[in-house]
Amino acid sequence: MTPGGDIEFARAETVTALVGQLDGIRRDLAAATRTAAGAAEATAGVADVAARADEARTRAGEAATRVDDLARTVAQLSDAVTALAQKPRSDPAPTWMLLPVDPAAAAEVLDGLAGWMTRVYLRYSDAAASLPECWCWHPDVVEELLWLMHAWIGAYQGQKASVAAAADWHDRHRPGVVRRIEARAGTCSRERHQFREGWTTAPSGAPVVPAEGELRLIAGWWGSDRDRPAPEPPPRRPRPLQRPGPPGRSRTA
Repeated sequence: MTPGGDIEFARAETVTALVGQLDGIRRDLAAATRTAAGAAEATAGVADVAARADEARTRAGEAATRVDDLARTVAQLSDAVTALAQKPRSDPAPTWMLLPVDPAAAAEVLDGLAGWMTRVYLRYSDAAASLPECWCWHPDVVEELLWLMHAWIGAYQGQKASVAAAADWHDRHRPGVVRRIEARAGTCSRERHQFREGWTTAPSGAPVVPAEGELRLIAGWWGSDRDRPAPEPPPRRPRPLQRPGPPGRSRTA
């Protein structure tokens, strides 16, 4: 082979080698391109996942906020229900005017009222002085005393008993009832309810409710026949004999 032929052969081999290298580079570039595309796709997927994760976290935060608000609302409702359950209920005072048509019920109310009047109401001098002995013949007087008794029970013994309630009873309720009873029936007497006159006495010592012996009579009338005139009061009984009191004290009739 001549030198020129050797040179041509060398060139051919070089070109072949370069072509092979070029094909390798192309293959490597294609592989790199595919790898880059996969990486880009993976990156896009990761970004999408991250975006979805951020959205999920945002929704979870909003849900947690709503749950907290709901929990506070439930707690407030629970406190309100608890407060209502613990709030003392005040029983309404019975009314003499609308008492059931039942003599036994009327007798029970009058007995309780008379006991309270003995223990409490008549201990006040202005109350004792203004109460007519025919008080139980006056429905409005009975009504006044009945609600006043329950106001006293609420002020001293009820679930809302307090110094303020007792002060209100002394300052407003009791004086108001005494004043109204005196204005309505202060000048009345048993004789005004009957056609004949008699006389009676009250024992000394503990206060005595006037006409207490006739409460059953009134209970029978008011409990069963209140639309008709009240029964006539019985005549006064003769004064009972009394032993002299201690020296220096006089027994009042």
